[in-house]
Amino acid sequence: MEQLLKEAEEIQGYLEIECSENPAEVKERIHVLSVYMARSGNMFAEAKRIYRRKVSSEIANTIINIAKEQYLSATAQNALVSSVAEDEAFLVDKIERIHRSCVHQIDALRSILSFERENLRLDKTGY
Repeated sequence: MEQLLKEAEEIQGYLEIECSENPAEVKERIHVLSVYMARSGNMFAEAKRIYRRKVSSEIANTIINIAKEQYLSATAQNALVSSVAEDEAFLVDKIERIHRSCVHQIDALRSILSFERENLRLDKTGY
């Protein structure tokens, strides 16, 4: 989990870097973001697996403890389990947002390239 969080922080740092409108830089950034997008998709699946394992484990422990002691409502059980898996849920959410940010940035960068391409076309035709 720590390794995924560290890698997520590195990718997040790259996502927060502002890109110029230089077509070469935009193209390079699209290439890097494509790799990050693929990697973050896999990281997202890994984080969800870690989260599910933690939740399953905590549900079992909670049920055992409740059986030993007294009744606890389903709502209280869910809140308890969620609070125990808070770090894992955060990792899932963070990586999901990173993945979506990669997708949105690539879309925006493609728009910049299209705009620059159209400007070049117009400059050559004299419009």
